[in-house]
Amino acid sequence: MTSVLRAQALGKKYGGRWALRECTIDIPAGHVVGLVGPNGAGKSTLLKLACGRLEPTAGGITVLGGRPGGTSAQLAKVGFVAQDTPVYANLTVAEHLRLGARLNPRWDDGMARERIARLGLVPAHRAGRLSGGQRAQLALTLGLAKRPDLLILDEPAAALDPLARHEFLRGLTEAAAEHGLSVVFSSHLVSDVERVCDYLVVLVDSRVQIAGSTDRLVAAHHRITGPRRDPGDPPAGQYVVSARHTDRRSTFVVRADAPMSDPDRTVSRITLEDLVLAYLDRGAAEHRRAAQEVRG
Repeated sequence: MTSVLRAQALGKKYGGRWALRECTIDIPAGHVVGLVGPNGAGKSTLLKLACGRLEPTAGGITVLGGRPGGTSAQLAKVGFVAQDTPVYANLTVAEHLRLGARLNPRWDDGMARERIARLGLVPAHRAGRLSGGQRAQLALTLGLAKRPDLLILDEPAAALDPLARHEFLRGLTEAAAEHGLSVVFSSHLVSDVERVCDYLVVLVDSRVQIAGSTDRLVAAHHRITGPRRDPGDPPAGQYVVSARHTDRRSTFVVRADAPMSDPDRTVSRITLEDLVLAYLDRGAAEHRRAAQEVRG
């Protein structure tokens, strides 16, 4: 399996604080990858390290087989759209395209102009006068027209209204399919990930909780509901991800290597959002236990 992003014990420290620590991850090529995790999990730091915008404090990272930002050729292979969809307020749409052409050796001017026209963006309008959705589309156009092998997006639709976010994600999906891009897409919104991604990585406290094809992950997880009980030791081939209890009932999210059945309890399928929440819950619980051990 070819990797577009591989990190081993990767860490980034600001002063005395670790923003990312002991992160090991391997993201395959040819997918639209959803990177999900809580605030402070290290998602943005990881993506900035992958773009060469930051240098690691510890560990190592390779992107498309090379050191991020190591050479001009390496920089040309990676496109990046940040959370604030950075564009220059005083530059016109047309000036953004001319700047992109000067800075990027693989620039596809025809594609950029065709996409701008299709989106209804007026070349003479300054970016500062565009709506949030239009600025996001302009930033995405700049990233795509660079003709990267990997496009990295860090919460690019977080500040958009529902309609603008829908249009942005639709454009991303169409472009990834048309140009055969590998994409890593960070988002807090599981609905966005579910809409555009075919591969999921859940990152909690710098550690990968689960990674894999979204279809396979959802098919391998189940919700089990029944009379209250402790999980105990699950049968071989099963792994309890999360457990919740009331006075009378217990609900477990379980990963299983084979189809599941339980005559005494209800076994049901889960959604991608259920799966993500289960692993976030588990990761948060592990973090609390680790913090208690340090204090104890």
